[in-house]
Amino acid sequence: MVEVIIHIVLLIFGPLTLLGFIDRVKSRAARRAGPPILQRWYDVAKLLRKGAVYSRTTTIFFKAGPMVALACTAIAALVVPLTGDKAPLSFCGDIFLFSGLLVLGRFAMLLAAMDTGSAFEGMGASREAAFGAMAEPALFLVLLVATMPCGDASFSTAFSQMADTGGLTRDPGLLLAAIAFGAFLVTDLARIPIDDPTTHLELTMIHEVVVLDHSGPDLAFVTMGYALRMWILSAIFVHLLIPVPSGAPLLAVGTMLAGQFIVAIGVGITESIIARLRMTRIPQFLIAASVIAAIGILVQFLGVA
Repeated sequence: MVEVIIHIVLLIFGPLTLLGFIDRVKSRAARRAGPPILQRWYDVAKLLRKGAVYSRTTTIFFKAGPMVALACTAIAALVVPLTGDKAPLSFCGDIFLFSGLLVLGRFAMLLAAMDTGSAFEGMGASREAAFGAMAEPALFLVLLVATMPCGDASFSTAFSQMADTGGLTRDPGLLLAAIAFGAFLVTDLARIPIDDPTTHLELTMIHEVVVLDHSGPDLAFVTMGYALRMWILSAIFVHLLIPVPSGAPLLAVGTMLAGQFIVAIGVGITESIIARLRMTRIPQFLIAASVIAAIGILVQFLGVA
């Protein structure tokens, strides 16, 4: 019960703080003071107090999209363990529920974008759908690498075995899986080098143009859903790289938080020193990620250590 409470507390307070920390790292890398770490909290609170503006051409799909996406991400977050023990919603095959919920959340936002009838949002929705579909093989191959040794399609069982066996120090296939998952992470979250979350040029945006017409509480739900999605994907990335100890909740939480903020520092510095890829190069980037994950499966299958 204590682990469940800690898990929920982390899901409530961690995601927006993580985004604020990334913004602060990027500001420091550019030698600016930057916004406070809690700025994302202030932004969401302000949006929740405002009223939403809807076009006359939109339907219930536009209004429901942000809430459906947030709900899907929140349920998916209950599947990924954060305290070293079983996740609150852990069962055999939960990785399929996780993957399906991520796709359903994206689908809801794509429907909302296309419902506006805007040419720009339709263009962004088509890009996000295309790149998301290209990234899915890498995700499934990474999950296969993670679950093959334990023979159970569950995050909790797979990550617990990684902690017991030493993780990537004993299994080089996990290192390749972590590299491939990093590529999936930046694609799914539309971060550099796939997309620049700070740009506001409709012709080059991917994720930002999808949410262009949302305002008020709807935009707050979009922001919270995005932050929560980043939190759980970063948690999986940490599990692949660092053996999070099981059976010691406080030590596991400390390891997870340290790993999360190391990932945040890496994202902030990376986005400060490199530019986004040309859109024609993104498919090559995603194919390379899938190939790396497939090599990880081969390494694991052959027992190379």
